[in-house]
Amino acid sequence: MTSIFSGTPADCTSLGISKALFPSVPDLVISGINMGSNCGYHIVYSGTVAGAREAFFNGLPSVSLSYDWAGGRSNVDDFTLAAEACIPIIIAILSEIKRKTYPQNCFLNIDVPTDVRNHKGYRLTTQSKSIVKMGWRQVGLDVQGAKMLSTMTMESNSFSHNESDALSTPNNQLLFNREVIALQVEDGGTDYCSLQEGYITVTPLGALSNAEVDSQAYFKEWLPAVVERLSSAAL
Repeated sequence: MTSIFSGTPADCTSLGISKALFPSVPDLVISGINMGSNCGYHIVYSGTVAGAREAFFNGLPSVSLSYDWAGGRSNVDDFTLAAEACIPIIIAILSEIKRKTYPQNCFLNIDVPTDVRNHKGYRLTTQSKSIVKMGWRQVGLDVQGAKMLSTMTMESNSFSHNESDALSTPNNQLLFNREVIALQVEDGGTDYCSLQEGYITVTPLGALSNAEVDSQAYFKEWLPAVVERLSSAAL
């Protein structure tokens, strides 16, 4: 039986583990391999990571995999090498699952460096605050080009990508290029820096994204003041 399903990675995971298509649920869900790294703040809106997170929400062990594709340096064979480099981790996870010793309060996000053939091994990392800031620049209108580039066609969501996206309005009157305008990197033994150093990064992730302590302290004072003003205005 061949099944065709159109949806986000999280949708695909949800359907796959629902028993609507298959009579049983998997021991391990693997989302990816994504074309481009998923580090730092990129994790928040990564569809690949969301696929693994959906399994985690449903109590299943899961892993998201990404390869740090670099235009002009990478080729399709690198995806095979990236998968092979992750096999020892996958086997180890399955072994822990079989022994029922694998933790259930997190899932793993794994990023493989561009030069996968010469990677430096595995490194346990934490999610950084690194982020690529994107901007949009209007370019000259080419009607035929606008029709061809009417949706975003980003080759990679890697921090190091040099490609640009194109977006036009439905009536094809405007055409924009999406470009990197800033790269904000957090130093230390975090996911992004370790990936750039050539390590395969292994980052445990949870479901919650709590605000910083100082923000919590601010809103602890702010919210009662708002409530008090509302109460006063109602009198």
